[in-house]
Amino acid sequence: MQINQNARLSVAPMMDWTDRHCRYLHRLLSRQALLYTEMVTAPALVRGRALHLLDFSAEEHPVALQLGGSDPVELAEAARLGRAAGYDEINLNVGCPSDRVQSGAFGAVLMLQPGLVADCVAAMSEAVDVEVTVKCRIGVDDQDPEQALPDFLSRMTAAGCQRVIIHARKAWLQGLSPKENRDIPPLDYDLVLRMKQRFPDLHISINGGIASLSEAQAFLQAGLDGVMIGRAAYHDPAAVLAAADPVIFGLGQETDPAEAVRLMIPYIEAHIQAGGKLHQITRHMLGLFAGRPGARAWRRHLSEGACRADAGPALVLDALNLVSPDEPRAKAV
Repeated sequence: MQINQNARLSVAPMMDWTDRHCRYLHRLLSRQALLYTEMVTAPALVRGRALHLLDFSAEEHPVALQLGGSDPVELAEAARLGRAAGYDEINLNVGCPSDRVQSGAFGAVLMLQPGLVADCVAAMSEAVDVEVTVKCRIGVDDQDPEQALPDFLSRMTAAGCQRVIIHARKAWLQGLSPKENRDIPPLDYDLVLRMKQRFPDLHISINGGIASLSEAQAFLQAGLDGVMIGRAAYHDPAAVLAAADPVIFGLGQETDPAEAVRLMIPYIEAHIQAGGKLHQITRHMLGLFAGRPGARAWRRHLSEGACRADAGPALVLDALNLVSPDEPRAKAV
């Protein structure tokens, strides 16, 4: 299945970050990596009919919709809406530790109810003709991951799930904020590697604390099927995505981030003509030249100017002229 090949490297779903503008930029940097939406709640789609949350550009393919929810019937309907919108995969969030998610009885708290998650996955799989996947933690609170995670994965496979993404940290639902849950619980990569040995037919991607293509390669060589990178792909997208196609997929050539900026111009023009604001796009572009001469000037020019009422593509091209074309960063592979 082609999407399993794309899942060798994916960009994590990140609330307030991986919106459609961010994904469009990331697609220009890598033609192959699998992209994910921010989490969209099933109630917002089914009860609220907020179908605008499903909007994306055809150029983003392959792209997966991540759903949050805990009602099998509602999730099945949300999955149908996502498939009708054209998404290539439907993913169920069983990893987000935020208070809002907990109060809605979905996200990481569902690690405590694997039977319910299995029911949700089975209902979603029955509803759509694309793969239904799960993104989870290794456990929550006082669970023993050595017992909880294999039990969880067994139930997922029995429900028809063939691909999971495992964030290799526990989530502490009491006592830690969502931000602290991204850093404080220790990573247990070895446990995820053991799960691949225990479930050889299950496509397993690893997530959490991975910051470079060299780290991603090491996990792939160790036997995992895929690697999902989050914050590093957002804050330094060129380092993670520009060389991903040749390094991870053996296809194409490394992308020049300056060329990606130029390719963003028609997209920016269309967004502004439709009533959008420049900063809605450029906020995702600030880290594009991290580590390169002129990166600070690039960031400052965009940060200070993009919120002006008259800001447009010319501002972006002016900022690009502040970046040195002669001294590119060392390749991060």
